[in-house]
Amino acid sequence: MYLFEGTVDEAATQARHPEFFRRCENRFTTLYGTRPGEQETRSWQRSWPALLGTLTAAGLGGLRLVLEYSLPATGERVDALLIGQLSDGVLGVVAVELKQWTRADLDPRRPGLVRAGGRVVQHPARQVGGYVHYLEDWVARAELPLHAHGVAVLHDAPAPLVEALRALSAGGPSGRFPLLGRDDLDPQKAPAELARALGCDRLAAPSPDKVQTLLEAEHRPSSGLLARVGKVIEGHDAFQLIGNQDVARQQVLHLTRQTLNPAPGQERRRAVVVVTGGPGTGKTVIACRLLADLCNLRIDSRLLFPSAALTHQIRRTVGDTARGLVSTFTGTLPARIGDTSVVLVDEAHRARTGPPEQRRGFPIILGKLLKTAAVTVLFLDEQQVISPTEGITLDEVARFAHANDMDFEHVPLTTQFRCNGSTAYHHWVDQLLDPESPALPWIGSDYDLALAADPDEFTDWVEANNGEGRTARICAGFCWPWKPRTELPLLEEVEITWTAPDGPRTWRRPWNYREDESPFDDPDIPGRPYWATDEGGHKQIGCIYTAQGMEYSHNTVIIGDDLVHRNGRWTARPDKSHDTRVNWLPPDRYLYYALNIYRVLLTRGTHATRVYSTDHETQMHLKALLPGLSNERCNSDGLS
Repeated sequence: MYLFEGTVDEAATQARHPEFFRRCENRFTTLYGTRPGEQETRSWQRSWPALLGTLTAAGLGGLRLVLEYSLPATGERVDALLIGQLSDGVLGVVAVELKQWTRADLDPRRPGLVRAGGRVVQHPARQVGGYVHYLEDWVARAELPLHAHGVAVLHDAPAPLVEALRALSAGGPSGRFPLLGRDDLDPQKAPAELARALGCDRLAAPSPDKVQTLLEAEHRPSSGLLARVGKVIEGHDAFQLIGNQDVARQQVLHLTRQTLNPAPGQERRRAVVVVTGGPGTGKTVIACRLLADLCNLRIDSRLLFPSAALTHQIRRTVGDTARGLVSTFTGTLPARIGDTSVVLVDEAHRARTGPPEQRRGFPIILGKLLKTAAVTVLFLDEQQVISPTEGITLDEVARFAHANDMDFEHVPLTTQFRCNGSTAYHHWVDQLLDPESPALPWIGSDYDLALAADPDEFTDWVEANNGEGRTARICAGFCWPWKPRTELPLLEEVEITWTAPDGPRTWRRPWNYREDESPFDDPDIPGRPYWATDEGGHKQIGCIYTAQGMEYSHNTVIIGDDLVHRNGRWTARPDKSHDTRVNWLPPDRYLYYALNIYRVLLTRGTHATRVYSTDHETQMHLKALLPGLSNERCNSDGLS
């Protein structure tokens, strides 16, 4: 998809008239279902004429120009794509990133990021490099050979800013993508010099049929991309499988091969596989290894995460190569999924499947995915559904598959490897949070579990473990406000008051940072997806939306006032929650989600967990079940 395609000369002529921009706005609305924002249209009006003036001065009027060229697998758009033909007849394409910057803040500690116009964005050379890699990995192929290049055009940028940006990218792979500022684009320069700077000096006017082939090309992962991703995952220690994890992987692979290559005389049918298992059974690891297997078999495959945090973590582990193959599953069908595709959906219980997404009792987008892909593999844990806007059951998927004449397979995972592999601990958590059965005291010896007496105690514990190189974190129920603020310093909104031996005390900590990247002025604060893994995360508090899907070695769980123990039973108090996704529910419905939320939080620690409740009676209930609270400390706190 694109907003304009024609020669540079045609674009230069049309862009002199306001009607040209109105047509592009209308086409944008038709293609994307929404009008472009005012800021975007203003950037077109400023940048397109500047680019066209440079291209004309460079004598490149015969090249084809595509404006706002869509990259469906990533959801991004290239500002401008120049298309020409090399002397050997191969198409040459130049991706152009346009910036109106006149100043920007740079930090040598973060060479891949720039702050401009109040926003933290990718370094433009890195950004355009991503476009070039996409063209090479998703568009170029044997029947459509391409020579791809990229350039960032900062048409208003003064020389000092351009030089500073070049210095940031010079030492890395992005250094091969030129940055052109105001002085580099001087129309008084020789046309050949301008064309060379733009990377277009070897390009001639292309044949219309080749241009049309490019514009109509299906974007799908190349065999080279699949091979690279498969090799990276297969050789990574984080994705090694144990025991029935490998059995599950082989079962899914067998069904996939059967579906894609049916026996002679058999009709090809779509297939759905549901892999079920509790926390720590290895669902994410299996999903990643399956992606590697499918890539090595050169099968068009995708790995989707409803959680953006997991998407970021896996992409960082696998590398930028996986962009497009690993993505976040939101409210739309992923691009370029077809009847030869295999789609893996990790944490399928977190997919948007609430009433607004339903049709005839089944989620619309999930249903479209199952009907479109050749094989869909859903990794599911029904006890991790944490709000009415999400959740799907094994039975619902099975009934949908059978109703739509699809093959269906269920692969259960029973052995768990998190929480030191302690089956006893998982059973204890299940009993603790069972709304009907009484909880039992913890008597296990294969997992380090204890009650924290107060915030000072669990803070000291977290600090000590973190200081010894472990990933120790504090997570809490969503029982304190979380204001939509990205400025520093972080607000210390999580607040607990208790009575210590020397009198009343108040403990305060901030929630984790809201943005995906660290704040530009303080890279020691991890971005939201990396709260569980990066240095500094122990100083902020994670909630269910940052902790779910993650793991860390030492875990502190603060049970807030939304879930309390009264008269031998758990009682939900949604009015104590600040989570607008669930706090409007009546207590009996809220209880189901609250128990699931704390079950998830209690199963994040691989080696040890400390528990603390802000409610006096609940803390007393936990004291009867857990070690770790001395009588002397209890009496001084007024807890006994």
